[in-house]
Amino acid sequence: MRYGVPAALAALALGLTAALTLTPTAQAGPPPAPAPAAGAAPAQFAHPGVLSSRAQLDFVRTKVQAGEQPWKSAFDAMLASPYGSQSRTPQPRAVVECGSYSNPDNGCSEEREDAIAAYSDALAWYVTRDAKYAKKSIELMDAWSAKIKDHTNTNAPLQSGWAGSTWPRAAEIIKHTYTGGWPNRGRFATMLRDVYLPEVINGKPNNNGNWELIMMDAAIGISVHLDDRASYDKAMAIYLGRVPAYFYLASDGAQPAYPPRSTIDTKSELIDYWQGQSTFVDGLAQETCRDFGHTGMAIAATMHVAETSRIQGRDLYPQFKDRFRYALGFHAQYELGAKVPSWLCGGSVAKGIGPATEVGYNALHTRLGVSLENTRKLTEGRRPAGTENHFEAWETLTHAENPN
Repeated sequence: MRYGVPAALAALALGLTAALTLTPTAQAGPPPAPAPAAGAAPAQFAHPGVLSSRAQLDFVRTKVQAGEQPWKSAFDAMLASPYGSQSRTPQPRAVVECGSYSNPDNGCSEEREDAIAAYSDALAWYVTRDAKYAKKSIELMDAWSAKIKDHTNTNAPLQSGWAGSTWPRAAEIIKHTYTGGWPNRGRFATMLRDVYLPEVINGKPNNNGNWELIMMDAAIGISVHLDDRASYDKAMAIYLGRVPAYFYLASDGAQPAYPPRSTIDTKSELIDYWQGQSTFVDGLAQETCRDFGHTGMAIAATMHVAETSRIQGRDLYPQFKDRFRYALGFHAQYELGAKVPSWLCGGSVAKGIGPATEVGYNALHTRLGVSLENTRKLTEGRRPAGTENHFEAWETLTHAENPN
């Protein structure tokens, strides 16, 4: 797949809309050091607590059962997709081999898609209380936990991030809301701890930033499911350092922050890392000039972690509000068709941001009251958001106008 190569975040200002008028920022001075990351894990984890809380899931259930939109159409689309099929047969492998751009793809697509299916069934269980969905989710999770031992080849960390982000979302719902029994849940937890967590917990500081953000999405979710405070703190520290090094704000200085723990430490290396872009403006991302697909994945992963952190008692949205709003609005305007100026990516961008905006838009607009006109147009115009078949799935269903 085109998303299987390395990636890195920033934004500014209270009270503007995302219909941005941007001007190039001057360049001078050293980049700021990333903020220190204090211990972040709660004394006791909230469950279910990965991406969606019980209150958020209750909101979804109420809306779907009342037939309200866009939740009902989003739910129906999920059930009608291959991921909601009750005849789905899991296809686990002992070793999943994923090269760059998922070439070779030896179990990569099957692993990601079975994880999304397990999550889809878990959501369907919560909404309907029909045990067949919980049992199907368990079947998929059990099939993989009984077999997988390793990920290999160059995309192993990213692949582990994609699937490892999704498995805990399914497991959290089933373990903490389904009372019909899950005898092999301990084996599933062992799979997360032994197969996925070691691949993602240390990040990939020299790679494009989408890698590290996706890997931290997985590491945070796995840590919550395992009640692993040490891993949660380690992953959160990496995340908090990567976010300002991926999305730029003028308040960062004349250039973006260097990616923490990386070997990138000169201005020329930084510009090369930012795909040759040397003019920096509010909301620009490290991969904007690469393509919006990878950037969208980074946006999604960033919001997923912020959402989980909020559920676990530390709300990052006020801290990153401006960085997030500008990142969303900057990319939304060009995804919607705004003319690309000559100073940006040579006057051309590769669009295709995917279903990446729903969680961030809800957090900023619904909960914090931030006006994001371009992000609103893009998000509402593409509802119901489905899945890009990697790790973003059904976020209109779970997060559209969700106040909890």
